[in-house]
Amino acid sequence: MGSLPRDIDFFLSTNFTHLIVGGGTAGLVVATRLAENEDLVVGVLEAGPANFDDPRISVPGRFGETLNTEYDWQFATVSQPGLNGRAIPWARGKVLGGSSALNIMTWNRACREDYDAWEELGNQGWGWDGLLPFFKKSETLHKSTEEHQLIHQSHFDSNFHGAAGPVQTSYSTQYGASHQHWHETLQKVGVNINRSHFSGSNVGAWTSLTSVEPERSERSYSATAYYRPCAKRPNLVLLAGATVQELLLGSREGEWTAIGARFTYEGEEYSIRVPGEIIICAGSVQSPQLLELSGIGDPKVLQAAGIDVKVDSPAVGENLQDHLMTCMIYEIDPSIPTLESLRSDPEAAKAADLEYQTSRTGIRTTLPSSVAYLPFSHYLEPDYLSKLGTSMTPSDNAKTKTREEIQARRFTHDQNLGQIEYNFDLSNYNVNFKSKADKRYASMLQMLQYPLSNGSIHIPPTRANGQRTTVEDKPIIDPKYYLGEGGRIDLEMMASAQKFAAKIVSSKPLADIIVGRVWPPAQDGNGEEDFTEWVKDNTTTDWHPVGTCAMGPGDGYVVDERLRVHGVKGLRVCDASIMPLQISAHLQATVYAIGEKGASLILEDWEARA
Repeated sequence: MGSLPRDIDFFLSTNFTHLIVGGGTAGLVVATRLAENEDLVVGVLEAGPANFDDPRISVPGRFGETLNTEYDWQFATVSQPGLNGRAIPWARGKVLGGSSALNIMTWNRACREDYDAWEELGNQGWGWDGLLPFFKKSETLHKSTEEHQLIHQSHFDSNFHGAAGPVQTSYSTQYGASHQHWHETLQKVGVNINRSHFSGSNVGAWTSLTSVEPERSERSYSATAYYRPCAKRPNLVLLAGATVQELLLGSREGEWTAIGARFTYEGEEYSIRVPGEIIICAGSVQSPQLLELSGIGDPKVLQAAGIDVKVDSPAVGENLQDHLMTCMIYEIDPSIPTLESLRSDPEAAKAADLEYQTSRTGIRTTLPSSVAYLPFSHYLEPDYLSKLGTSMTPSDNAKTKTREEIQARRFTHDQNLGQIEYNFDLSNYNVNFKSKADKRYASMLQMLQYPLSNGSIHIPPTRANGQRTTVEDKPIIDPKYYLGEGGRIDLEMMASAQKFAAKIVSSKPLADIIVGRVWPPAQDGNGEEDFTEWVKDNTTTDWHPVGTCAMGPGDGYVVDERLRVHGVKGLRVCDASIMPLQISAHLQATVYAIGEKGASLILEDWEARA
């Protein structure tokens, strides 16, 4: 078998104790950890292909090339009134490894308070202290040398990192020309360097750790880090190219139980029965989609789609939260090489590829690494923020009151949280600005970390011919960016964030490589710039959706603290969709920790079964 998945006949003939739906970031964590118990037999159904050797995935400096390709589900939001009617592409990984095969390999954690908020919502064991062992279990940190730390500010505290986990994490060996100026510039605008941003606070300026195996300078992701080393285990069976249509539920003693799955493979339909447990790891878009297609969700949504209602669970698909991102573009010194410039210069691209292939060095090893997380209070008046927090009066709805209190507290209390992320990198990342071939550009990215905009993902109604909705009908993704009172506050915060971004880039020494801002163009007059309309026209996703199968006790949530779906036996969800509140971090390290903790819970419950 090697590292290749099994064929359909072998898969169907195997008696599984556990079935994983989705071989993505969390799914392969759960699968491989469960298979460490030789008494269990674990099956994985993954819709995408298994491809370990495509350089578009494995080469760090080719990040982004897999978007809108065969490795991408190519979802999109519905038209967003808060974005002046625009619909936004939503990339999601359709390949073994899921979105961990597509992302930019940023490896970081949120603040302690973010995870403690999950526990405050009633999820015992999901606070910082409960999750830290699983963060560490997932990674192997390759420590930077003292010289590297001195030059690149690549600091770490070994007490908060793993030393024997599957995902290989490292600091890049080379950086773009702007990175050498980042930390000094941020200090000039009052931002301190954070020398231990994995220890419970990410606030400050720092150099990003990456999920890159340093010896070969290749992406380390769930397919190569978790699955491939374990692929020969006889009790771990993967079928790639298999799309699950629905879960099969049976009624036992008046309770619904997950008993199997119906899926398609190479144009044919199959069903498989599983006497143990089914774990959905399909991500924040497709986990709620699959629940609804299986009859678990809001009856109004299900009935409109022609789906028989089995479990009334209105929270399925609700509570969608996403990091909102804007991208300001600056023209830079034309002598500075960028990844973007390789696309318009075939000879330079050929030389860069050859250098990478022969020595694993050069621009193909570089990743965005100039990062700062800041509280709003760094550039906004505390009284102004306090008034915003006071205006966010929690409702009397018991299902949402604690969540709303936590969100309001982030404004009114003196909490030092990373509420906005800044990331400066070479190349133009804004699709609304068209680069000129003879120019060089850099992007200043701003990402809102705790959005108040709250949306949903649901299956669409029946087709025009009256046929019931199927998995082939793309879900309705409606983040409701900048809508409602919370959305109004999001818009204010993002508009103000642009002003501070402009201050960063106009400060030395970073300003020394800047020719000028080209997007948005400079506004007429000498008054303070108003970025509000530009923000509406340029906000996009940071590809970090969470919350659509939120974890919490009872009504208002989809899964409990052990990730069991409310109202169904033998069924769990384990991926970013279970996160009840958004966090101030790129998601992948947290999703790996969710997978590790989820696997631990499943194994505990299996051992404790009667």
